[in-house]
Amino acid sequence: MANFCSNIRPVTLIGAPTDIGAADRGGSMGPEALRVAGLETALCLMGLEVEDTGNLKGPANPEARPLGGYRHLGETAEWCRNVRDACYGALGTGATPVLMGGDHSLAIGSIAAAAHHCADHDKSLCVLWLDAHADFNTPGTSPSGNIHGMPVAVVSGYGPDLLTGICAAKPMLDPASIIQLGIRSVDRVEKRMVMDSGLDVHDMRRIDERGMRRTMEDVLNKLARHGGHLHVSFDVDFLDPAIAPGVATSVKGGPTYREAQLCMEMIFESGLMRSLDIMELNPAFDNGNQSAELVVDLVKSLFGEQILSRHSYQRIAS
Repeated sequence: MANFCSNIRPVTLIGAPTDIGAADRGGSMGPEALRVAGLETALCLMGLEVEDTGNLKGPANPEARPLGGYRHLGETAEWCRNVRDACYGALGTGATPVLMGGDHSLAIGSIAAAAHHCADHDKSLCVLWLDAHADFNTPGTSPSGNIHGMPVAVVSGYGPDLLTGICAAKPMLDPASIIQLGIRSVDRVEKRMVMDSGLDVHDMRRIDERGMRRTMEDVLNKLARHGGHLHVSFDVDFLDPAIAPGVATSVKGGPTYREAQLCMEMIFESGLMRSLDIMELNPAFDNGNQSAELVVDLVKSLFGEQILSRHSYQRIAS
């Protein structure tokens, strides 16, 4: 495999070992599974400067029932604040933070960090949300109260002050600046909220009809027009469970291995990504460490590993 990433900014790996916002336990083991799969070594071998800062600390999972429509609200907010501070600090050094989750509620913190950083530097922010789920639930639409089904709603301004207030700006992000890809599971009431929100959703039917290449061209053309800072939030259940069983909320009919690789390669070629989440990897549901190893392959593609050189990669340099 060719290496085209020597000019990319340094990478900071940040572990967030918690499943505080999820329905099933095991996501707290995600960061270690990525380490066992060799994420840091793989990126270093590509010529990147990589620092693994270890794991953040936060409250334990009390496995409590929902209160006021939210399960573990205070604990989730504390984890998200810790994530925010760590990711904001990494961005301030000029690095690309890679948040290793952990459940997807933690993206509230990483997006808050990106929003703060962009406000500091008068840059626009957009988010590419790779997921099987829209994650736009609220207490009124979520029977479980699990906050990992709510982060897109929270960053769009829907939710309690304890979460929406993690960022100085409210909402953290205009929903029109969020593009979702791979969606194939949306709750009935949530569906109306998504349609009314202004989110740009490229669901699996669109990918089936247009193909991954044309779909990604549409997505990346919009992101390029938007400019600024692209935050990629990658839920492992974006992938078809046939290739990535290691998630608690799998949904059949996701992208294949090559579709996923093409998606990641095209994101790299755009030169837009400045921060990354890897969320919902759950070794308790995996076969060996199959899913973590696949994720490492995909992250390598996000950072520039290609089969052969096809384009000029100079434009990705800082």
